[in-house]
Amino acid sequence: MKKIAKFLFPIVVLVAFTACEKDTETTPETLTSDDALVNAKIDMASDDISNIADQLFDNVDGSTISYRGVNNDNSVFSNCATITRVPAFGTVITPGTQVTKTIDFGTTGCQLNNGNIVKGKIIISFVFQPTAVSHTVTYTFDNFYHNNIKFVGTKTFTRSLTAATATSAPHPIVVMLLDMTITMPNGDVYTRVGTRTRELVEGFNTPMVFADNIYKITGNWTTTHPNGSVQTATITTPLRAKMSCLAVPNPKPILVLGVITFVKNGVTATLDYGNGDCDNTAVFTINGVSYTITIGN
Repeated sequence: MKKIAKFLFPIVVLVAFTACEKDTETTPETLTSDDALVNAKIDMASDDISNIADQLFDNVDGSTISYRGVNNDNSVFSNCATITRVPAFGTVITPGTQVTKTIDFGTTGCQLNNGNIVKGKIIISFVFQPTAVSHTVTYTFDNFYHNNIKFVGTKTFTRSLTAATATSAPHPIVVMLLDMTITMPNGDVYTRVGTRTRELVEGFNTPMVFADNIYKITGNWTTTHPNGSVQTATITTPLRAKMSCLAVPNPKPILVLGVITFVKNGVTATLDYGNGDCDNTAVFTINGVSYTITIGN
């Protein structure tokens, strides 16, 4: 028996050690509905930032946030922000002039017309070339928060006009280069790198009306999570951002259609923004199981 015991003891120790090893192994992180919600909140902020930067560029002489003249309530802006410009407003700008515009939302929190709360500044800079078909615009965040999510960095987007066709007038396409650091309210830090393209597909024939604008959004990006895990995202069905949703009581996201496909640690999931209704829900699907998530501020 002693010989058997001596023989079995190392095996028992090995099994116990192996069991302890397995207990300390980390299970590969997979996609969750919380991941989808974080991504949706960042996407919602990205859309607001795109609208803000695009409108700042779109009206180089606009010294107020209600410059469009018609349906101003459906602009993304509200009355708690101010705009300044270098050269100063009132100065005639000639082609080739470097222009910088700053929108300041203050430090206490400014509510946009879609219900989202922002504070801090967004600064854009570009060369004034009124006859050019393409412009590169630099935009910088200065202590900028969107629903208490902090965005950091200096980014660029390219804004170009499509050629006129028999069925459509020239309209803008904005390609945003994503290279952002995002800090969530709980302190978690994410980074996102990639591209996001917005094309105005409806409403370009009414330039003074913002509410009828509908944008098609495509793109792909990589998000690094606080624990270092990496997730890729691809818009597999083009998204639709509908500005008329800003007029709906208690609106949240302006994304109403389209699908984003995520891949993380070999696991694939989708986020479906719905059928075109102005609501604050999306459907997250993974392993054949679907969950409805609420996207809000």
